[in-house]
Amino acid sequence: MRAALIDGKAIGAKLRAEVAVQANKLANEGWQPKLVSVSVGDTSAAELYVRNQQKQANSAGVDFEARNYPAETSLEQLIGILQGLNGDPRVNGIIIQRPLPDHIPVKVLQKAVHPLKDVEGMHPASIGNIVYNDLALGPCTAVAAVEILKTLPLQMEGLNVTVIGHSEIVGKPIAFLLMGLGATVTVCHHMTRSVAMHSRAADAVFVAVGKPGLVTGDMLKPGAALIDIGINRIDTPEGPRTVGDADMASCAEVAGWITPVPGGVGPVTVATLMKNAVLATQMQMDHYRGAYAQTDV
Repeated sequence: MRAALIDGKAIGAKLRAEVAVQANKLANEGWQPKLVSVSVGDTSAAELYVRNQQKQANSAGVDFEARNYPAETSLEQLIGILQGLNGDPRVNGIIIQRPLPDHIPVKVLQKAVHPLKDVEGMHPASIGNIVYNDLALGPCTAVAAVEILKTLPLQMEGLNVTVIGHSEIVGKPIAFLLMGLGATVTVCHHMTRSVAMHSRAADAVFVAVGKPGLVTGDMLKPGAALIDIGINRIDTPEGPRTVGDADMASCAEVAGWITPVPGGVGPVTVATLMKNAVLATQMQMDHYRGAYAQTDV
């Protein structure tokens, strides 16, 4: 058996095309979707992500503005900047680029973004809503990973799934999203006694840990789907290379489907960000119309 590679670029392109239609419709109604990216300090680590977001936004009909602030900008100043963006009706979504300077706690900034403009799905309210199966603005990576699984010929109801990694913005949201679809979910973490015991029993495995080669072929059930969310830079004799959390060579011999890294979850994550931008614009339009609509006296 040789696993079929899941084409994340094709899935992302299809999603962006759908988003472009919705963005154009909103623009015709006077609500051109617009994202603002906020970077602080040395932006070299985030430059590739920002350029990619800019490119994907352009193809999805979403305006994109990148703002860079000096490293010495204080937390109070940044919160003030975010509050200004929250109150600007021309801005529909806010992206906080990482990494940030040490004196800026990312969670504080994420909480300062208004939930209606939280296109990354990082606000506690956005993540908490998933518990109630409210997916309006979910965490992009988690939503993208689950959307990829939904493209496979697998019945979600009763599907046995193992999620390796329990972060607040990826692992845990994936588990709740899957449960909302009727899957039976096991979540593994660093205190799990035997991750392999759980992963070998699963019809689908998600891994998001940040450890290259963590999942190997002998940890998988033959024919299972493997969604690799990890992004790691490793040194090889040929030079630096980006890999996931799975050992591609051994896993591809056992799995039925597998996401490559790069080219798997990443493109769908960015497309999901654009989808969230359009959803956020729609929600803001509805909010303003509801709050300021003229009524008969």
